[in-house]
Amino acid sequence: MCVKIHARKQNNMVVLSLSFFITAILYASIGFGGGSTYNALLVLAEVDYQLLPVIALLCNLIVVSGGAWRFARGGYIKLKRILPLIVTSIPAAWIGGNIEISEGSFILILGLALLFSGLKMLWPDKGNNISVNFTFIAPVIGGALGFLAGLVGIGGGIFLAPILHLLRFDNAKAIAGTCSVFILLNSLSGLVGQITKLGDVNLLSQISLYWLLFPAVFIGGQIGSYMGAVQLKPNVIKQMTAILILYVALRLLWRIFA
Repeated sequence: MCVKIHARKQNNMVVLSLSFFITAILYASIGFGGGSTYNALLVLAEVDYQLLPVIALLCNLIVVSGGAWRFARGGYIKLKRILPLIVTSIPAAWIGGNIEISEGSFILILGLALLFSGLKMLWPDKGNNISVNFTFIAPVIGGALGFLAGLVGIGGGIFLAPILHLLRFDNAKAIAGTCSVFILLNSLSGLVGQITKLGDVNLLSQISLYWLLFPAVFIGGQIGSYMGAVQLKPNVIKQMTAILILYVALRLLWRIFA
């Protein structure tokens, strides 16, 4: 009996790792980390919800580090321009990571966030952009998205990107580079907040049981970054990512309201 249970757990971990691998490829190809979907997949795998943000943020850091390095080498990251954005997002992500929320609230917020993200990615860009003083509005945007990122263990880039496009911040690659830095710093700050909140060494030690997820997202992230660099049908990749996000979002919301 014990052997069968162990084998079932091993199979589940392989399936979960494969899901993380595919997610990392899709997200990295469009400049994101994938934290929101990692969280959702862990919820559906019935992992202890207290560990979800920590595991997701670690995976986020692994994936987005490669993207940030690639964009920095290409000269697409302009720190002076994005400083007003990250100066509020970093502390806000830490604050969000420290806040205790129930499992039901966590899943609901995550499901709604994914639903919004998926619909926005599928929605055609009609170019209805607006022009505002970015330096003035950036701290508000950074603080709000940073708080949400820390609260549910995501990087926030999936919300930041459409806002930057709407504000005509810069070209597509500069926006992707900005998002990669935003995700990287928020993930790190949110991770510190989440670990501080837990404060349970025994609980944190259980993360080692999911070690296979980390090489899976590292390899997937490298593949995705390469795909994004050579621009392999970016619209198709974006649509595939959106469909994945919506599928997971609906499963989470069904779990809450069913």
